[in-house]
Amino acid sequence: MENRIAITAFAALAQETRLTVFRLMVRVGPSGLTAGEIAEQLGVPASTLSFHLGTLERARLLRSWRIQKNIYYATDFDGTRDLIDFLMTDCCGGKPELCGVAPLAADGRPAGCAPTGCN
Repeated sequence: MENRIAITAFAALAQETRLTVFRLMVRVGPSGLTAGEIAEQLGVPASTLSFHLGTLERARLLRSWRIQKNIYYATDFDGTRDLIDFLMTDCCGGKPELCGVAPLAADGRPAGCAPTGCN
């Protein structure tokens, strides 16, 4: 990952609403939520939320897809894994396990995190 891409992701997370959305979506897992469900759970107006979801998606932290009239959002595990890898590349002399980093499953979720959400 290039520095500029990592900076975009960090900038996206450096705002309270976006960080809250991202943390919610990580807990929800790959099935995701509709934009309306996210707005309802967080008490954020839909128009404001739309801006934040777009920012997180451009930063490769969320992905979206449409089913009929609904737009669903979920964590972009590839982008998130790339950001974590970027942070941990040089950890403890190239041995991230020494830093207490939880291992990731092949699909990018933390080990022990089921496809429908983390335990």
